[in-house]
Amino acid sequence: MRRILFTAVVCALAGAAHADEGMWQPAQLPSIAGQLKERGLELDPSQLTDLAGPTMGAIVSLGFCTASFVSPQGLVVTNHHCAYGAIQYNSTAERNLIEQGFLAKSIAEELPGDPNLRVYVTEEIRDVTREIVGKIKPDVGGLARYDAIDAAEKALVKKCEKPGIRCDVYNFHGGYSFQLVRQREIKDVRLVYAPPDAIGKFGGDVDNWMWPRHTGDFSFLRAYVAKDGSSKPYSKDNVPYKPKHFLPVNADGVNAGDYVMVTGYPGRTNRYRLAEETNDAIAWSYPTNIAWYTEILDIVNAAGAKDPGVAVKYASAVASYNNYLKNFRGQLEGLAKADAVVYKTAKEKALTDWLAQAGGTNAALAGDIDALRGVLARQRATRDRDLTLGYLARTGLYSAAYTIYRTASERTKPDMQREAGFQQRDEAKLEGNLKQLERRMDPKVDQQLLTRFAQHYVKLPAAQRVAGLDAWLGTGEVADDAVAQKVAALYAGTKLTDTTERLTWFKASKKDVEASNDTALRFMVALMPDLLALERAKKERQGDELRLRPRFMQAMIAYNQAQGQPVYPDANSSLRVTFGKVQGFKKDGVEFLPFTTGEGIVAKTTGEDPFNTPKSEYDALKSRDYGRYAAKSIGTLPVNFLADLDITGGNSGSPTLDAKGRLVGLAFDGNWDSVSADWIFDKGLTRSIQVDVRYMLWIMDKIDHARNLLDEMGVAP
Repeated sequence: MRRILFTAVVCALAGAAHADEGMWQPAQLPSIAGQLKERGLELDPSQLTDLAGPTMGAIVSLGFCTASFVSPQGLVVTNHHCAYGAIQYNSTAERNLIEQGFLAKSIAEELPGDPNLRVYVTEEIRDVTREIVGKIKPDVGGLARYDAIDAAEKALVKKCEKPGIRCDVYNFHGGYSFQLVRQREIKDVRLVYAPPDAIGKFGGDVDNWMWPRHTGDFSFLRAYVAKDGSSKPYSKDNVPYKPKHFLPVNADGVNAGDYVMVTGYPGRTNRYRLAEETNDAIAWSYPTNIAWYTEILDIVNAAGAKDPGVAVKYASAVASYNNYLKNFRGQLEGLAKADAVVYKTAKEKALTDWLAQAGGTNAALAGDIDALRGVLARQRATRDRDLTLGYLARTGLYSAAYTIYRTASERTKPDMQREAGFQQRDEAKLEGNLKQLERRMDPKVDQQLLTRFAQHYVKLPAAQRVAGLDAWLGTGEVADDAVAQKVAALYAGTKLTDTTERLTWFKASKKDVEASNDTALRFMVALMPDLLALERAKKERQGDELRLRPRFMQAMIAYNQAQGQPVYPDANSSLRVTFGKVQGFKKDGVEFLPFTTGEGIVAKTTGEDPFNTPKSEYDALKSRDYGRYAAKSIGTLPVNFLADLDITGGNSGSPTLDAKGRLVGLAFDGNWDSVSADWIFDKGLTRSIQVDVRYMLWIMDKIDHARNLLDEMGVAP
């Protein structure tokens, strides 16, 4: 019944949707075919529902960003910042590919990505709501509901998976529906080409989330498989993967007013969250995380200024933290301007009034919404502790010790009873995390970070303290110096800062880990009972939420249907399509044009980071040596362009396609007003930012001479 109602509501509402709002699942597109055609789509909309077809079959996930195949030899294009981890992984202070850039002139020169870099090709999406919750009584919540859903998901995944195939169950609308996603997993992904940071990150954090923008945010990877076509980890004997489909490149690009769409894997939005959850984000979550991130960056940047090797190791992490830091500040500003809590409160009031008028079973939903608020209050009571423990777990030593001991403990159980994330299917990724720490962590910096996080912990109120941590650090008020001494002793007595040692212990039994004299392992063995107890309590809350959140969404979907408002699921890293047109925006009496140009790069160039344009590019721009890549409509080289596309984090690297499904750019950011669109979408101001394909090709052709890749993509000289 739940699945049928969900599908019916989506189909009914699709016709009322605004084209520039909505992260639509491929299966929803036929029901809005009229709008797609009206906006300018020249493809048959049903083609976009065919996951193995010529358009959707070329779109891939990297697990954290989106990418796409652009050649029959497995060449993959994505954002520069999405390939940043692979670039950093292959960089040293002596050979800094982040600064220098990298181009493989042949297959033999391509560099292995980090051990966990993957390409995922989605092959099937299937509704499994009935299989997940069909046998669970409606009033069952807490741990019983959590465990039942967990067991059902694991069973479906086990039945679906086979070598080279990765399956996962995705939760939509807070548990109102569930879908099984089957993906081909390619484990050997290599770095092919990345422009230098001065192009790929031009403008840096100063321009991040800003318009006008002039960033060449693109890079190329390649997917490899064994000679028999099977998915294998990196091997010199592997060969380029041959995708069934790849995107054609429209080297002429698009003009203002043209239809465009983005297909990709948006990470997370919060458009259906309650008013109090919005308030929590404004009053606590964003400000608290801003303070944490600022401290982390102060520690890491100070160490990096003294040691270039440290700067390289943490380059990817620093870029990520800076991005989130600015994003959180933008969220706060945007939510304040939108009076988001007032808006959400008014909408909830309208919803409850509508439910009361509807009567019958609808009225009962109001009580469940109140019960959901009770679950949120329980979460709020321990949020400071939970956040602090989360930051402790981000440090390299803590995470390594936890991974080793938790994996060893889970191996003592049948695989289907092991904790999700620690099953046999997960061990390669866990081992990869341990292996790549050598290029992403400096023990001295890691010690500083863990010290600071532990100092935060001892300032928590007594009710939020953890017995195992108190036994190590002490109870009551503990001086910062005393905490620093405890952490120093932890690092002095461990060998887990060594890669060989970590990988050896990863293969050890639970009994051997528990008998170890390594201080980090002893610390984790002592702490684990408390962590498992906290995990169980969290599952209790999640089970209650999985019962109540769908009831809220059932009410919200029905209400939106009655109001003629669009219904699409919040982003959850599953495949989506969003569509609109190339256009600028007006704000405070100022009109922002949809394209930036090469002349804008020249005007911004200062010679200092982050506006230090490479000389070869600067000279070519000054001489207006644009060749075929100048756009006739604007008479110059387009660099970035705006569109009214609904995207968020995870969409980074998504191909921007024209009306015929050809590549015309890559989505990489949004304007400042789009940041808070994760909560409330403002169609008048929200814009996505794309790097224009003509700028990409111009850089490849005129500046970096990547003729081999242009030929491979079929781009004429």
